[in-house]
Amino acid sequence: MKIALNGATTMSAHLETDFDAASVMGFDFVEIWAAKLRKFLQDQTPNDLRTLIRQTNVPPLSINSIEHVTFRDADAYNAIKDECEELTRIAAQIACPFIVVVPGKLPGTGATRAEVIDESVRVLTELCDIAAYGGVSLAFEFLGQTDCSVQTLDLAHEIVRVTGRQNLGLVIDSFHFYAGGSTIAMIEAVDPKLIYIFHINDAENLPREQLLDKHRLLPGLGILPLREMIAAFRRIGYDGVASVEIFRPEYWERDTFALAQEAHSATKQLLEIG
Repeated sequence: MKIALNGATTMSAHLETDFDAASVMGFDFVEIWAAKLRKFLQDQTPNDLRTLIRQTNVPPLSINSIEHVTFRDADAYNAIKDECEELTRIAAQIACPFIVVVPGKLPGTGATRAEVIDESVRVLTELCDIAAYGGVSLAFEFLGQTDCSVQTLDLAHEIVRVTGRQNLGLVIDSFHFYAGGSTIAMIEAVDPKLIYIFHINDAENLPREQLLDKHRLLPGLGILPLREMIAAFRRIGYDGVASVEIFRPEYWERDTFALAQEAHSATKQLLEIG
C-alpha cells in the first residue's frame, strides 16, 4: 500500500507544512484537512495550492471532511449541500479525487436499520450528484461511536452498495472499525474497488466504549488488530492507500516534521510485516 499523511495528525500545522513534511518524509499523498484548506484560501488561491502540490510532488488524496451529513434539518442540510459544492469545486481545481463524508448522529427518537439506510442513500445520492459535476468521488466513513447512525463496516458497505453510484466508496478507519465492533469477516465481504481509503491508527488499551479520538496512537503502539486488518485487505486484493489519521492533542504539540517521520516509519514497518 501507499502511505498518506492526514492533516488531522498534524492539526496545529499549516497546510503548507503538511505538504512540505509529507514530501520530505516520503509520503505518497496528503489528505487535506478542510479547516486548513479554508485558512489557506483566505490569503491564497487554488492556483497557489496547485503550485504547492507541484513543488512538493505530493498529490492530494482527499479533502477531509463534510461532517454529519444525515439526519439534519432543512437549513443544516442545505448548508451541507453548499459545502459539497464548495469542496467539489476546489477538489476539481487541484485534481483531488475524493471528499470524505461522515454520517450524522442517530436522531433523538432513534432509527431502525432500514431508516438509516434510506436516509443515507437519499443524502449520498444527492451529494454524489453534486460531486459528479467536478469529477469527484465521495468516500463514506462510518464512525464507531454509539451515537453515530452508521457504526459498522457492514452497514456502511450496504449503504454504498444500495446507493449504487460510481463515485461513492468507503473509508475504513481502524479506530472506528474496532470501537464500533466491526469484524475481519466484514472486510472480507467488501469489493476492494469500493474501498477508497484505509485510515490507519492505533489506540490505547481501553474498553471499546471508553475510547475517544484522543486515545489514538501511532500504528503499532496500541491494541488495534492492524496486522489482521492488513492481512484481510491483502486477501481481498486491496492495495490502495493507508492514511495516518490520529487525533491526539499531545502529538499536535510536537514538531511536524519529526511526527511525520515517525508516522511514516511506523506505518511502513507495519505494512511490510503485517
